[in-house]
Amino acid sequence: MSLREKINNDLKKAQQEKDELVLLVLRGINAAIKNKEIEKRTRLSKESAFAEASADKEKLEKLEKESKLIKEEAVGVVMSEAKKRKDAIEEFKKGERQDLVEKEEKELEILKKYLPEQMDEERVKEEVKKVIEEVGAVGLQDTGKVMGALMPRLKGKAEGGAVSKVVNELLRDE
Repeated sequence: MSLREKINNDLKKAQQEKDELVLLVLRGINAAIKNKEIEKRTRLSKESAFAEASADKEKLEKLEKESKLIKEEAVGVVMSEAKKRKDAIEEFKKGERQDLVEKEEKELEILKKYLPEQMDEERVKEEVKKVIEEVGAVGLQDTGKVMGALMPRLKGKAEGGAVSKVVNELLRDE
């Protein structure tokens, strides 16, 4: 079952159970995924292969199929939504709005059900060490090289901020 199907099934279940918070979060995810598909379709339609799609039904169908998000892209959308919640939690804590902190934390818990299991810090350190060795990094000036090689490997498995922190720690020690 695809991520989108899982979300839609859970959305139907939440409608039956009249769970307003879950409905709100899942509708938001669906909207974000749909917006990302529209963005992808727009980008593809501007490319030469699909430039004349409106005139050719076959090309139009191909464009529609190509604009559907693959699993990694859909997970990226959910990760983006989760990051928004984390950022909001931090800001609401600064503003001493505990009621809003609790709401955002509940929404974040719902979103976590649709994300792959995150790597723990030890596994991230192992990957960072491998990449530092591979690219021959010798200090903080090589942070960009390490992050550039590392993030495609860890996409969806670890949060960028946490990875960056580990990279900086290890490169500082080099």
